[in-house]
Amino acid sequence: MKTGIKGTRGVSVAAVTAGAVLSAGAFAAPAQAAATLATPTIAAKGGYVMNNGTGKTLFTKSADTRRSTGSTTKIMTARVVLAQSNLNLDSKVTIQKAYSDYIVANTASSAHLIVGDKVTVRQLLYGLMLPSGCDAAYALADKFGSGSTRSARVKSFIGKMNSTARSLGLTNTHFDSFDGIGNGSNYSTPRDITKLASNAMKYSTFRTVVKTKSTKQKVTTRNGGYRYMSWSNTNNLLGGYSGTIGVKTGSGPEAKYCLVFAATRGGKTVIGTVLASSSVANRTSDAKKLMDYGFRR
Repeated sequence: MKTGIKGTRGVSVAAVTAGAVLSAGAFAAPAQAAATLATPTIAAKGGYVMNNGTGKTLFTKSADTRRSTGSTTKIMTARVVLAQSNLNLDSKVTIQKAYSDYIVANTASSAHLIVGDKVTVRQLLYGLMLPSGCDAAYALADKFGSGSTRSARVKSFIGKMNSTARSLGLTNTHFDSFDGIGNGSNYSTPRDITKLASNAMKYSTFRTVVKTKSTKQKVTTRNGGYRYMSWSNTNNLLGGYSGTIGVKTGSGPEAKYCLVFAATRGGKTVIGTVLASSSVANRTSDAKKLMDYGFRR
């Protein structure tokens, strides 16, 4: 009898020990998963990421705080152009001295457009989004605004930017420039810019442009000849982060360093924005952290 009792007790102890091991294993897996999905820390003062397919929010940091947006404003510039009825992307725009004067006066980023050249709307979109040309932005605003004077056309175009923002439900967004060189009232939020970028990505031309790392474009000169313009994308996530499909950098004294980003992996697209990061390197690092986190969610 004693032997039987000892045997039974031994089995019970073994079962309890095995159960404890299994139980520990069961708790260990979620703990490891939780550690893997720890919310990332970013240098940017504001950030937002969402699943582009579902619209589900994946990350927020001061996502609804209004901030200067720098050249990420140009996403809206492109969006307004692409929404024009009967848009002819191959129509030509003659580059005016006012555009180059504007670049000089504001020490602005430039596509190095040459006065007198005839550049297509499609080429201006590349000049706008890759080297972040404020001269290209000016040319597009002048082309697609309404009015008998350049200033009236620019004002009209900015009005279209704001009406588009309202139509998209971007309640914390306002533009007072066509390129992000604001006049005191050019602002948005990480959430709003992300929603804007998501909407802009519905246009095939926009998607094609913003995923382009570099391009060489043949433009017509004043005398009817031609020259080649070469532009490289300021978004170093292209070629630096697997699956990147866009979208736009931004910077400025007030805006600091901004980046709107998107990538697709395994059929899932995440899209987001960081505003007011502390350097080019940190805005890139911030974006990578947030996309990694978004894909793991």
